[in-house]
Amino acid sequence: MKKPSPKRPRRPAAPLAPSAAPLQQIAPSVKLGRDVKIYGFTNLYGCEIGDDSRIGTFVEVQKGARIGRRCKISSHTFICEGVTIEDEVFIGHNVTFINDMFPQATNPDGSLQTDSDWKCLPTRICRRAAIGSSVTILAGVTVGEGALVGAGSVVTKDVPPQAVVAGNPARVLRVRTPSARATT
Repeated sequence: MKKPSPKRPRRPAAPLAPSAAPLQQIAPSVKLGRDVKIYGFTNLYGCEIGDDSRIGTFVEVQKGARIGRRCKISSHTFICEGVTIEDEVFIGHNVTFINDMFPQATNPDGSLQTDSDWKCLPTRICRRAAIGSSVTILAGVTVGEGALVGAGSVVTKDVPPQAVVAGNPARVLRVRTPSARATT
């Protein structure tokens, strides 16, 4: 019979600042509403997050992005500059927003590009829309109010209000009625 190893005394956890979570990077330029919940391993700078919203683990929200009230942003999501997410929107895990239709590292002369060398195209996710996990949303797109984007879709053009879309590229499968929204 193997002899049990002696128990080591537990080391006390290192104290955190009263409102700090482990490995959060929240810049002073971030505007947070009331009762916003932000989980660890996040990177937020120059953005605005509305009241009662939740930001999951491993989320980055860049400068100029806006998240409305009562939104849920799930883990591993990237929200870039130029994205507006209106109130009561659900964003699933691993959603990626794109803000540049022609990304390049350098100019024709080989010099590194700067902010003045590209155009940020605004993207809008309207009130009560739901975006499934692993969706990619290209620059300049509007997802209409109450729309549902299926997991894994690539959204290349505007999504009508109340539409259910899926695929690559995302296509309208059907339109939900307001009474059916609670069950679909």
